[in-house]
Amino acid sequence: MIEDDRPSIGQTLQQARIAAGLSVDDVSGSTRVRVPIVHGIEQDDFSRCGGDVYARGHIRVLARAVGVDPEALVGQFDAEHGGRPVPTPAAPMFEAERIRSDRPRPNWTAAMVAAIVAVVGFVGFTVFDGEENTGKAKQATEGPKPQKSGVKPTATKPAPKPEPSDSAIAAAPLDKVTVRLSVIDDKSWISAKAHDGKLLFDGTLNKGDSKTFQDDEQIDLILGNAGAIELFVNGKKVEDEFEPGQVERLSYTQGDPEDG
Repeated sequence: MIEDDRPSIGQTLQQARIAAGLSVDDVSGSTRVRVPIVHGIEQDDFSRCGGDVYARGHIRVLARAVGVDPEALVGQFDAEHGGRPVPTPAAPMFEAERIRSDRPRPNWTAAMVAAIVAVVGFVGFTVFDGEENTGKAKQATEGPKPQKSGVKPTATKPAPKPEPSDSAIAAAPLDKVTVRLSVIDDKSWISAKAHDGKLLFDGTLNKGDSKTFQDDEQIDLILGNAGAIELFVNGKKVEDEFEPGQVERLSYTQGDPEDG
């Protein structure tokens, strides 16, 4: 047997990070991969990754952060660990890897508005019901009104409004960024932020679920199990072929997504 004299995956990532002048904290902050996982991978310990599928995703993300060819390192990992693994559900890794955002505070304004609408609706119904009962009592006292001769024309009902579809994305305003994503297979964890860092969504979507996000300037995405996602940006389908189990960090602004 011919021994492989290449540096290990962890050595390659560590040397590239040091050469780039980055600390482990710098890499963790830019990739959202926790510091203990980064340390473990640099020591060729992949036990914290949650399985081979997720280890491949971590290797790819860290390689990009330090300027190393990710495919070469993923290929080396596959060769050393019995080939490319079968994809597994994505949720456990995302719970272990991602740095959770602060929980959103209760929206008391929306709750107050809902309560006011409910009260107004109840009052309106009570008034309407009272007027209707008064009218019925008056009609009973006066007797039935004479029927007019002739047949009244049948009123035509307005045609129902069409349901919104993906074509509505194409009509998105040109001065905004519109991103729509759908889970077409398995499930995926999604994180979406506006240009000012406001968290638009953070959670797991199941097969068949869809989300649409819009911002004036930029939308930043983190896609877990990116291979399960179908993505439309500013009315145009993004044709990137993501792999199952792959973690992708993407940013989109106004205009054609292929232009950057």
